[in-house]
Amino acid sequence: MSIWNTLKTHAKAQFLDVIQWMEDDKNTIVYRYPVFNQAIQDGGKLVVREGQFGVFLSEGKLSEAFGPGTYEISSRTKAISSFFESIKYSLNYPYKGDIFFVSSKRFTDQKWGTANPIMLSDPQIGPVRIRAFGAYAFRVTQPAVFLRELVGNQGLFSTEEINGQLKRKLVSMFADAVGESKIPVLNLASQYMDLGDAIRERLSPKFEADYGIQLVDFVVENISLPPEVEKMLDKRTSMGLLGDMNAFTQFQTANAIEAAASRPGAANPMLDAGMGIAMGGAIGQQMMGAQRAPAFNPAAPYPAAPPPPPPPALLHYNGAGGQGQFGPAEVAQKVAANRAGQHNVWMPGWPGWKSWSEVPEVVALVPPAAPPPPPVNNETFHYHGDGQGDFPAGVIAAKVAANPAGRHLVWKNGWDGWKEAKTVPEIMNAGGPPMPPPPPPFPG
Repeated sequence: MSIWNTLKTHAKAQFLDVIQWMEDDKNTIVYRYPVFNQAIQDGGKLVVREGQFGVFLSEGKLSEAFGPGTYEISSRTKAISSFFESIKYSLNYPYKGDIFFVSSKRFTDQKWGTANPIMLSDPQIGPVRIRAFGAYAFRVTQPAVFLRELVGNQGLFSTEEINGQLKRKLVSMFADAVGESKIPVLNLASQYMDLGDAIRERLSPKFEADYGIQLVDFVVENISLPPEVEKMLDKRTSMGLLGDMNAFTQFQTANAIEAAASRPGAANPMLDAGMGIAMGGAIGQQMMGAQRAPAFNPAAPYPAAPPPPPPPALLHYNGAGGQGQFGPAEVAQKVAANRAGQHNVWMPGWPGWKSWSEVPEVVALVPPAAPPPPPVNNETFHYHGDGQGDFPAGVIAAKVAANPAGRHLVWKNGWDGWKEAKTVPEIMNAGGPPMPPPPPPFPG
């Protein structure tokens, strides 16, 4: 290439006609446009695309932030010309500053988590350490503040580079929010959304003022306890499912005996089994709130299990249910089956036979007798309605119930005249439930 062509190439490269950022990385927040030793062409274009800001920076001064649009770079563009005048540079002069493009889109699925456990005082468990993790989303709303605080001082240009700064603030605020909420750790799972919203509302204004960043979302995905605490909670849950602590003690004892019998080279299997039994009993007593069990002494004899309760004494029975020897419950069943019959019982030591009603053990097991039915009203009335004739009160009540809208007249000796059957208490109380009230009149 000739010297002339080389000079033309360098001369052409010194002027910037179109300044724009063609985004090619979704994680890039700030793009520094390459302007080293180049002049901005008077009449050139600054192209800011959707989701971007454009900012000039020179001699520590920032221009206004240019939103989406196309701007002419000339002395006629007030915002641009006033900036170049303030830094004592004119257009077409080598620009000794920087041009930044700042992405204003939402950066989602940014992960956060507690590097170290957070110590809390839980009202149910007591002092406990928790870990938590989740995700958040942000976007730049104040590009000048963002460039001044993060890019200018620390040179951070991607989400990976500024996440460390944001995470420390997020985790610190999360610890404060959980501690101030006083929510028991076991109930935090139902408060994830409320915690996330509270932290976002509290942090977003501070992030915007300090860093020019708006926190648009904060999600708590999980809050976990130390593994040893989770194991104890699982055991506590299993104990709640067992319900019967005696059954749990027997279960622990059986496991201890089986483990001792299957362990090879055991010096004294019976001694190991005894220790397992004692441990099972101690755990059962502790869970039931009993006093602390004494230390196990291998030389002391193991206490025998208490004997089962003795069976109920049998009664000699003679009555409507036959003859034989039966327990109190069986005698009570015979009495309930035939209350009108005789049911006599005797057992050794009694001077003679007794009625079942004189034996408290049997009386306590006999269910109460059913109440007697109400008396039947057999009073007869002269009836005129669905037929005619003399009928008992119960029959007339059934006719009224079968045809409530019909006319049912009755009369008996001593009355001045016929009456509606519905107005006679002796009839209406003679059969079935009381009549329902009449429906309201049809609106006319």
